Amino acid sequence: MVTPELFPTDWASAVVLVPHPDDPEYLSAAVAKWTAAGRHVTYILGCRGEAGIEGMATEQAGPLREDEQRRAAAIAGVEDVRFWDEPDSNIRNTAALRDKIAETLTVSKPDLVVTVFGGAEWAPGAPNQRDHIEFAAAVEQAYDEMTLPPRWLFAAAPPPTHVEVVDEFVDVAVESFAAHERYLMALDAHTPALEQARQQLEMALPVRGDIGNHRVAQFVKLRG
Repeated sequence: MVTPELFPTDWASAVVLVPHPDDPEYLSAAVAKWTAAGRHVTYILGCRGEAGIEGMATEQAGPLREDEQRRAAAIAGVEDVRFWDEPDSNIRNTAALRDKIAETLTVSKPDLVVTVFGGAEWAPGAPNQRDHIEFAAAVEQAYDEMTLPPRWLFAAAPPPTHVEVVDEFVDVAVESFAAHERYLMALDAHTPALEQARQQLEMALPVRGDIGNHRVAQFVKLRG
């Protein structure tokens, strides 16, 4: 196992670019740490999650999931939350999406960008979602096409090149994730949302012996 570096600290602003509501919650422990330190974080979501609750009409699910995401973001200290109108479950790496990403980053001028894991599989037999693959590819390609891109581009993914120690922010992240209550209860009606959130984050935020037995958020540096 290669010991990863600690996440950079010499920055002031970040944009988290992800396809769906609840995607930011897998790094919300790190985000809560960053905002507590006075750094500015913006969430930009490719869609409103309108296809994400089985049995619920899209015109009802979209606003509900948007509201849950705004509540989750506020818990992590993020006030700037923006939603685009890419089609949930049918996001594609199009020129229009890449142009929107590049334009947004050019205007906002963040120090760093964080997006989702874009590989084909999380592990052998565990395929990634196509929306994630397409959206991550669009972010990476748009970044490469920019004349003056942000200093760094990271993906929130294992195996990490960088980690953020988040021991003191796990409970905040669990609360943030549990704000997606209707979405989580649609996935598992028998397990309380708070318990589901903790289970998910204990897997996503491992304890690493090579980082002093601390619980960490994991990132791969793609550019910078």
